[in-house]
Amino acid sequence: MSETLEKFQNLLDLIIRLRSPEGGCPWDIKQGSRDVGKYLIEEAYEVLDALHFGTPGDLREELGDLLFQILFLARIEEDKGRFDISDVLQEITEKMVRRHPHVFGDTIVSGAEEVKANWEVIKSLEKAEKGMRTEGESRLGKVPRSMPALLRAQKMTEDAAKVGFDWENVDGILAKIEEEIGEFRASLASGIKEDMKSEIGDILFSTVNLARFLGISAEEALRATIEKFMQRFRFVEESLKEQGKSIEDTGIDEMDSLWELYKKKNPAR
Repeated sequence: MSETLEKFQNLLDLIIRLRSPEGGCPWDIKQGSRDVGKYLIEEAYEVLDALHFGTPGDLREELGDLLFQILFLARIEEDKGRFDISDVLQEITEKMVRRHPHVFGDTIVSGAEEVKANWEVIKSLEKAEKGMRTEGESRLGKVPRSMPALLRAQKMTEDAAKVGFDWENVDGILAKIEEEIGEFRASLASGIKEDMKSEIGDILFSTVNLARFLGISAEEALRATIEKFMQRFRFVEESLKEQGKSIEDTGIDEMDSLWELYKKKNPAR
């Protein structure tokens, strides 16, 4: 434990040095909270990438990069006199204790689902005590606007479903998607781009809702499909290169033939 704490302190000292007006780094000194926020999101996605496609070493490195951004952001706030990393650590520790009464208290639970339900109840009570939800405010308002659209759509439909605003079965969602596709066809015929944009949005939202209903992460599903597309396209590129051909000068029929060849050789990919 002492070695871990020492390494943690060394990283904090390094950040202090970087932010120091005397002998620090001009670029690090110049960074503000919103600047770091952008890097924080980038690093979080690189962690996800390492989780899906990297090695344990890749994940270790990316977790370090993410931790650095978190500590750096906390240091910026400390420089402004708002709070420091000690406050962050204390608050998250207290929150986790509150939200795990079955571990740190006398609450008895039957399983993971009840733990999740209790978590949401405790979370709502915390927000009410802080006055974070005013009368008349939508419960969907707590979903961050900065969240990527796909994730935000799934989170919003999850929150709506918690109060019973949900489909009875998957057939209803499939019918809704078909309805939205029909409306898109009508907008396509009209040639009005704003209408087409709106209907495509409806199709995407309904598809995310389908994933949520089935217990599938739309983000992970799309991520896997993108990776599959990359692998197949790379095969097309490499196959043409082996034939001494340029993909820019190859017709769609030949490219599609190679695409189908890869699918046949790799049915699971």
